This record gives sequence, C-alpha cells and structure tokens, in this order.
Amino acid sequence: METVQTLTWSDAWYLAPELVLVGFALALAALDLLLPDRVNRDWIGAGTVLGLAAAAAFVCWHLYDFHQAAAAGGEGTHSLLNGSLRLDDFGHLLKLSFLGASALIVLASLGTVRPKDVPIKGEFYYLVLPAVAGAMVMASSADLMTLFIGLELLGIASYVLVGARKSSGLASEAAFKYVVTGGTASAFILYGMSFLYGVTGSTRLDEIARGLERGAGDFRTLVYVAFFLLVAGFAVKLALAPFHAWAPDVYQGAPTPVTAFLAVVAKGAALAMVYRVFMNTAYFAAGSDPHLTGDVFLALAALAAAAAIAGTVGALRQQNAKRLLALSGVANAGMLLVPLALDKTDLHASFFAEFLFYLIAYALMNIGAFAVLTVVSQSSQKEDLSAFAGLYHRAPRTAVAMTVLLCSLAGLPVTGGFTGKLFILFGAVRTGAYGLAAIIVATTAVSYYVYFKIIRQMYMRPGEEEPAVRLPVPAGFVIWLCAAGTVALGAFPGPLLGLIDRLFEVGTDLLAG
Repeated sequence: METVQTLTWSDAWYLAPELVLVGFALALAALDLLLPDRVNRDWIGAGTVLGLAAAAAFVCWHLYDFHQAAAAGGEGTHSLLNGSLRLDDFGHLLKLSFLGASALIVLASLGTVRPKDVPIKGEFYYLVLPAVAGAMVMASSADLMTLFIGLELLGIASYVLVGARKSSGLASEAAFKYVVTGGTASAFILYGMSFLYGVTGSTRLDEIARGLERGAGDFRTLVYVAFFLLVAGFAVKLALAPFHAWAPDVYQGAPTPVTAFLAVVAKGAALAMVYRVFMNTAYFAAGSDPHLTGDVFLALAALAAAAAIAGTVGALRQQNAKRLLALSGVANAGMLLVPLALDKTDLHASFFAEFLFYLIAYALMNIGAFAVLTVVSQSSQKEDLSAFAGLYHRAPRTAVAMTVLLCSLAGLPVTGGFTGKLFILFGAVRTGAYGLAAIIVATTAVSYYVYFKIIRQMYMRPGEEEPAVRLPVPAGFVIWLCAAGTVALGAFPGPLLGLIDRLFEVGTDLLAG
C-alpha cells in the first residue's frame, strides 16, 4: 500500500522560486489593502520586480548546485512530490526566461499604467506573480495533473489581468472571449490527458512513456484520440491557425502590458508544456507504433506552417498596432513550434537550443515593441498605426529603438530575430523538411511589408498634429535594453548558444523516461 508523500523542508528548498513568488504576491496584496488610496501603486510594481528577481536568484542557485553535483558524479536533476515535479535544465532555463521577461514587462509599465485606465492598479502588478508561478510549474512538471494545475494557475490570473480595464467595453469582451477559449482549450487538454491515463494507468510522464513504448499499438485508436485532443487544446492555447481568431480581439482589449505578458510569458509556458508532454509521450510511442508518432509530429508541423502563413497574411491588412502584433505572435508561435515538429535524429539534436534562442529573441523584440506602443498610444490616445506618424521627429531615440525591434521581428540581418529564424531554417533543411523551410522563407519575406508599415509611419509621415511622447525612465530603459539585446543576439549568438549546449542534454534534461 502506497503512503502519502508529504512536503519536506528539502522539497521546500527546491520549490523556493515558486514559494518566493507566492509569498511576495500575498505580502504585496496585504500592503495594497493597507496603503491609503493616495499612495502611488508603482511601489507595488517595484515590489513585484523585486519578487521576480529573488525567484530568479534561487533558480540560478539551483542551476549552479545541480551542475556542481553532476560534476562530482551525482545527479544533475531532482524529482520531488513523488515525481510530480522534475527539476532539470529544461525547466531552469525556461524559468529564467519567464522571470526575466515578466520583470521587463512590469518595469516597462511603471509610470505608464494609469489608474483611470486600469482601476485595479495594485492588483494589476501583483497578479503577475501567481501567473508566473503557474508558468514555472508548467516548465518543471513531470505529471499531467501538475501540468494542468500550473496551466490553470496561469490561466486564472491571466483572465483577471485581461479584464483589468473595467470601464472598457473592449476589455470586457476580451476577458469573456479569453475565458471561453481558455476553458475550451483546457477541456480538450484534460480530456486528452484522461485518455492517456486510461491507456497507461498513470499520470506521470515517465510511466506514460514506458507504457506507450511497450503497448501503444494495442490501444491505437484511443492513443490517437488522446494525442489529437491534446494537439487541439494546445493549438487553441497557443493561438495556432486555424484556432487563432480569438487572439487579435483579446490582445486589443487587454491593457498593453498584459498583452505583452500573454504574447511572451503565457505563450512560452504553453510551448514548454507542449515540448515536455510530446517529447515524453508521442516520442516514446515510436517503439511500438512509429506511424502514430509520425502522424502526431506531422500534425504539429502542419499547425506550425498554418500559423506562420495565417499570422503573416492576416497582419497585412491590419491598421491597429495591437492586432498586428497579435497576428505577428501567431506567426511566431508557428516558428517556435517548428523545432519540435522536426525529425529528432542526430542531425537535429540541437532543437532545444534553436527553440530557446528564438524564444529569448522573440521576448526581447516583443516586450520592447509593446513598451514603445504603450508610450506612443498614451500620448496620442489611439492604437492605430497612425499613432506612430512622425515619431522620428517627436522622439528620435525611441523611433530608432523601435526600428531595431521591428527589423528583428521582420528577420533582417544582425538582429536576434534573423539569427533565430536562420537556425530554425537550417534545422528544417538538415532534417529534409523542405516544405517548412520554404514556408519560413516565404512568410519572412512577406512580413517585411507588415513591419515596414510602422517604419514608414515613423519616418515618412508628418506628425505635426500628434502630441509629444512622454517616456518614463523605466520604460525607456526597457526599450533600449531590448533593442540592444536583440542586436547583441544577432551579432554574437555564440555565447548564448554555447551556454545552452553546455547546460542542456536531451536525455537528462527533458526525457523523463
């Protein structure tokens, strides 16, 4: 008879990053209730950044400890809560990405989020913390139920953040659509998980892997249903075509910093879940049914291609900047899914490095672009592309930074976006996925027109009637940090790729089986 495993002090140490975020969220919530209304809630935002930095410090500490232990001949990973959570470099690297991106988003919002636009200003800041904690749980989960708990923790906090502009009809519509689509996606995912549990008798990914490796062919129909339910649910969460129609409406209605969070952190967490689940389930099913594995990864490749095409084509006619960036996110979600969909042979062992490098580049260029959009839209009181008219004459440094970020989104040379897309393209060519490679090249070429629409507004349109742009110091710092970071990744990709290759090993850091 199995005994219930309790949480020990050792487990609490390994859960320190998530516990720190929860602790800061509770402390900031209490502080927000105690402070009088006249006190500026940007102090709550500063506390949120501090909590994210503290959690990142613990993640770095764990990363160092694990590699010291591995160098001494010990284990480089750790499981806790009866194998429900697995601490490895896949999770550590993604956690640092989520924490860094969230800190930049909150920092950029300081001085730009106004109470008249977002009445729940204090809540707006500290609700980011449980959302990030949910994303971190998703990155480290080795059990379907733990994955689902992390997914719902991220989702519930995000639903509230999307509806933060209570006086806006667009925000109410966006929150309603996000709740409905999020609930529908969760239902598909949970239903698919239930079929995997029924076939294998376990919710742990390592046991599911062994069960599928031995006998996926015995329950072929049920396993097919399970995987394609999961594929559909994840496609909705990631806004992959043809399940992407909700994204432009939700991104437009949400406060711009929340839109940036959805575009980067929520999307990255969903991708972490997709990589963790399919590499530990469908990948191992090849041992008993290679056709099933091939069909699942073919479906992922088809979704990636459809998202790249639909996102790019849909953005061509957009005149609202947030809707344009939403459709850009659809295309980039497809790009981030490509490394998983490719053949996992020795020719493509670097798929995680390609994914993480482009995720970091994508985070920098999107957070910077949304930060610029925030300050520009607040000065002109509109979010159309015309708000950027004459920006070079009104705020030349901000226009230059935005140009760099847009060139990275378009995939022009000497930017992180170009280098990341190039590595993914090389991976597709090496594995013989020439169709995907052609779609990457074609959609990248078409996207030049999409992003140059904004550049044309900034440099080639008069802006005399537009007001001056007020740039708070934190937002200016984030904008230039993102612009400099994307140039650094484009010019010197070696250090980051070398670090990922030194830290990450597929068999140790991702495959639980």
